[in-house]
Amino acid sequence: MTVIPPGGTVGIIGGGQLGRMAAMAAARLGYDCVVLTPEADSPASRVARETIVAPYDDPEALATFAAAVDVVTFEFENVPAPAVAWLAARRPVRPSWTVLERAQDRIREKTFLNDAGIDTAPWRSVHGPDDLRAALAALGGPAILKTARMGYDGKGQMRLDADADPAAAWAALDTDAAVLEGVVDFAMEAAVIVARGPGGTTATFEPVQTVHIHHILDTTIAPAPLPDETRAAARALAVRAADALDLVGLLAVELFVTRDGRLLANEMAPRPHNSGHWSLDGAVTDQFEQFIRAVCGLPLGSTARLGETVRMRNLLGDDAFTWDTLLADPAAKLHLYGKRAARPGRKMGHVTWVEIGPSAD
Repeated sequence: MTVIPPGGTVGIIGGGQLGRMAAMAAARLGYDCVVLTPEADSPASRVARETIVAPYDDPEALATFAAAVDVVTFEFENVPAPAVAWLAARRPVRPSWTVLERAQDRIREKTFLNDAGIDTAPWRSVHGPDDLRAALAALGGPAILKTARMGYDGKGQMRLDADADPAAAWAALDTDAAVLEGVVDFAMEAAVIVARGPGGTTATFEPVQTVHIHHILDTTIAPAPLPDETRAAARALAVRAADALDLVGLLAVELFVTRDGRLLANEMAPRPHNSGHWSLDGAVTDQFEQFIRAVCGLPLGSTARLGETVRMRNLLGDDAFTWDTLLADPAAKLHLYGKRAARPGRKMGHVTWVEIGPSAD
């Protein structure tokens, strides 16, 4: 598979903070980046060599983008798969557009995970109120109804009790496809990120504990306070998923850890992930550099931790305006994403604390 050496150009679909941090990592390795995004003045555009501002499926923009880059990747899943498939006929796309297609649809995603031998919460696909009624009867309540596509950070989902009105719930969700998931009595939410190169080599980051508030990630703790064998099982699960996808790039798998120590996959994302931001200050090779290494076909770097524990907290909305207080803490490492407007729940940046100690893998 083609290696893109330093000096080449990486095309990034999407202009958000993940694209921004990926472009910054690419620059450190000697690459230029071109960003395709419908958003003017996006966070990624201010650190990229060039930005093409157009809809993701604009034919002229896609042609211009393809001509300007050596390899294509994406920073989030909600882009039209046919447009990425069109690019794949002209440039290497890593991860592949078929991986994108699986990850952007919860029905395909959960089917893939189960087919790969990876456990999930019990679930059913739903395409109307009759399906929902049958799914509620099978799974009982409470359960979570989620749109099959486009939902994130708690959007596009609702909690249903066993006696919920399926017709009313389906009308309120306003979609043509969904999944109903049984509620898991978990001890902890966790996540693990794996990088996989073109030759199938892999490197996993430390499994982390993720703490959510109102369905949005608030705090990440590395390593997750779990037994060694559970953390090893989480790494193996991520590698199994990446291998089954024939992934080239980065894959984040969000997990439930049950009270008896089982791991249940919740969602996967084939790109850098909020749960991996701790690595910018807490690992030998951060997730964004590892992402660029994998996408360009370079050797993967060490994922060893640089401290005993690493804690990352998201800065949402007006939290970003506390930058002066955060910078007054000499142990805090502040990362702001350059977004022009703060809104409640909007990810404006993050801050990391590393407890210094011997390096651990």
